[in-house]
Amino acid sequence: MKAVVLAAGEGTRMRPLTYTKPKVMLPIANKPILEHLILELARAGIRDVVLVVGYRDEIIREYFGDGSRWGINVSYVSQRKQLGTADALRSAAHLLDDEFLMLNGDNIVSHDEIARLVESDSMAIGVVKVQNPQDFGVVELEDGKVRRIIEKPERPPSNLINAGIYKFTSGIFEFLEKTPLSKRGEYEITDTIQLAIESGVEFRAVEMNTWIDVGYPWDLLKANEFMLKNLRESKVEGEIEDGAHIKGNVIIGEGTVIRAGSYIIGPVVIGRNCIIGPNCFIRPYTSIGDNCHIGACVEIKNSIIMSNTNVPHLNYVGDSVIGENCNLGAGTKIANLRLDGGTIHATVKGRKVSTGRRKFGAIIGDNVKTGINVSINVGTMIGNDVFIAPSARVEGYIEPYSKVF
Repeated sequence: MKAVVLAAGEGTRMRPLTYTKPKVMLPIANKPILEHLILELARAGIRDVVLVVGYRDEIIREYFGDGSRWGINVSYVSQRKQLGTADALRSAAHLLDDEFLMLNGDNIVSHDEIARLVESDSMAIGVVKVQNPQDFGVVELEDGKVRRIIEKPERPPSNLINAGIYKFTSGIFEFLEKTPLSKRGEYEITDTIQLAIESGVEFRAVEMNTWIDVGYPWDLLKANEFMLKNLRESKVEGEIEDGAHIKGNVIIGEGTVIRAGSYIIGPVVIGRNCIIGPNCFIRPYTSIGDNCHIGACVEIKNSIIMSNTNVPHLNYVGDSVIGENCNLGAGTKIANLRLDGGTIHATVKGRKVSTGRRKFGAIIGDNVKTGINVSINVGTMIGNDVFIAPSARVEGYIEPYSKVF
């Protein structure tokens, strides 16, 4: 059975991180979101994957190639204009057989649950129980079959939502051609499914217990924590100097040096060719990419530090995501807790959004440089290629290519 994976969109709610890369290529536990999904597909026995790509597709094509590194065959279809999920499936139809899976590339689901969907004897939709169904497409069931999907209702009839994973047969193509433009100006697969249901086609609901949705930048932290909790052993391919202390499950990549005085509490993942320490403190649920420098008197907690980034002197980074090729000047600190202990908000697409988190620092895009003694307040979003002058206080949303004094 083939799987069609939708990976064409930018993910505008994930800005500033997606200004420079597609959403599906953002890292969790040092692997792109899409790689985690492909690994689960391979474990479920799927050997042929069709990636529907569009925004910055060269990054995806270069990384995954023909898929042989993962023991699968990858082919590509371009969706140059992102006109919705039904349009994406239509673009891949010529590569598909009588039965196939379709998945959103920005979700993570376990191989066991993919296998249960494959085993369904009819077309099927993965569903998951959530506490905020009003933010998703809510699925209404009748006798275990899908009756309808309601997009973001004010009063959800249930807490079951569409997980963005489907088993289709070629019969769905008839309804693809009939799918109208939605209010958002897109051809949406949920409208296609609703047309099929109203014509008497049955869709079984298959409940997903392991499902991670990355809708906002801070959701990367939740997903990263989930993945690191599954570390069952340590793996050290680099060098650990005398006087460094490693506690718990920690993965250290080839060519990385952990210098004396460093104290690392797992679960933590550190990439290749990094210099860690001396005398730094790396706390649980932290992922550090390749070619990074985490230096003297630096503390990092529950954060994602992407590749080629330096946090070298007297810095604190908590509950934050820092992009590639960044450099934090000596004494740069990121606050991660409001003084009143309340829930932290951040600006997304021009409006304030609750993160749902008491502890949340900053989201920093690629190629950001800070001077010495910079203070970055809770909930700050910093675009790519921003330069921040020494002793500046930064908060709110900073547009890409800005200079902050």
